[in-house]
Amino acid sequence: MAGSKLFDFAQNKPASLEERVLAFIMQHSLVPGGQPLLVAVSGGPDSVCLLHVLVKLRTELNTEICVAHLDHGLRGAESAADARHVAGLAKQLGVPAIVEQRDVKAYRARAHLSLEEAARVVRYGFFAEAARKVGADRVAVGHTADDHVETLLMHLVRGAGTRGLRGLQPSSLWRSPESSLLVVRPLLPIRREETQSYCQANRLMPRLDTTNLSMSPLRNRIRLQLLPLLQRYNPRIVDALLRLAHIASDEIAFLDDAVAAWWDRIVRAEGNALVLSKKEVLQLPDALRRHLLRAAIERLAGDLKDIEAGHIEDMMTAMNKQAGKRIALPGNLVFGVEYDRYVLAQEAALSPLPPLAGEFPLNIPGETLIPGWRVETAINGPERVSQGDSFTAFFDLAKTGEWLVVRTRRRGDRFQPLGMAQPKKLGEFMIDSKIPQAWRPHVPIVASRQQIVWVVGWRIDERVKVTESTRQVLRLRFEQRG
Repeated sequence: MAGSKLFDFAQNKPASLEERVLAFIMQHSLVPGGQPLLVAVSGGPDSVCLLHVLVKLRTELNTEICVAHLDHGLRGAESAADARHVAGLAKQLGVPAIVEQRDVKAYRARAHLSLEEAARVVRYGFFAEAARKVGADRVAVGHTADDHVETLLMHLVRGAGTRGLRGLQPSSLWRSPESSLLVVRPLLPIRREETQSYCQANRLMPRLDTTNLSMSPLRNRIRLQLLPLLQRYNPRIVDALLRLAHIASDEIAFLDDAVAAWWDRIVRAEGNALVLSKKEVLQLPDALRRHLLRAAIERLAGDLKDIEAGHIEDMMTAMNKQAGKRIALPGNLVFGVEYDRYVLAQEAALSPLPPLAGEFPLNIPGETLIPGWRVETAINGPERVSQGDSFTAFFDLAKTGEWLVVRTRRRGDRFQPLGMAQPKKLGEFMIDSKIPQAWRPHVPIVASRQQIVWVVGWRIDERVKVTESTRQVLRLRFEQRG
């Protein structure tokens, strides 16, 4: 595992750093032969070491190397000097380089992110663009075993669950609304002190990023304060944490396989939402249930960014609550408890019905366009009544009158559902009909001056139904529109 040495048993000596990196690349299929490989180079020891090693290995890997460097525009002359240094190094090694500058501060202001997160989003967006330019589908970054451990501790401090204990992975997929990119980490079995020694041995002159000495970012505080403190308790704490990450990875892989086996039986997609069968989910052991929830969030959102163990536990607790319970999650996700299912969706997508606000008179007969809907009305004789779908209904025109409006529910609304002898509160009808709570504000209500005549999609009022004495039939048809 990461941090361990490989040995050349024929010579009875430790394998070189290049040999260990090559073995790790081959073990995890990080570099497909015959394709260009983009290498992210900041100018620091880790990325300079990575570039130099990959240039040496390009024949064995059957790949062409291209350098990518982004000047974040945050350190003035210092970052401009880094860009020149990386461009010069690429030229010296005989590989092409894409060097650009982006305004991270401006993006941070627009996106309302922390400076660290804004820089990361802009950086990987640049890598994705650079990869497309050179025909690559991945970028190699210089994360080492030390970054692996720091990431694990960051997850632990922030309250991540078992998945966070894996730390960094040999490869991971970065996604944005515009693109995606595979991120590979060939130096993951290498310690930071080894990359520094490699640079010295090969007379490379990496740059020093002074922001790495700042105590503002959490990662720096973990590196400069927390890890040295932990080493006082256990001088081999890094090895212990690497073993923990390895064990967590194995257990997560087992749970991934178990969730995959259950997925199609429990989960189905409905538009932009995932629906989970309550009966099936509640039969699962807690460990598998937690993992299923994480998998559902990752499937819907693309990653588990900002999802902590506490969020998962809130969802676990909500599963045993009554219908209508909702849990707000990062990324505008909502987990909702319904009568026989759970729904995970973006807040805006939790209801399949379009938002509706205000009151809209209907043209009778004719067509009425209202937000999200087209309503078609016609007056016919009783012989034209036929079986409609849930968004088409027939009424006795003499009982409804020709003045009707479409609106949403109001406090105090009452309704006599078809087939019932007495009116009841509209809210009680919606509960009895198992209309999900998130849908109820969106359900169109057709009403006359006297009463509700139709809860669209569910039931008409008993008092306006077509009977044998009906002479004129009003037909209403609702159709969703973009």
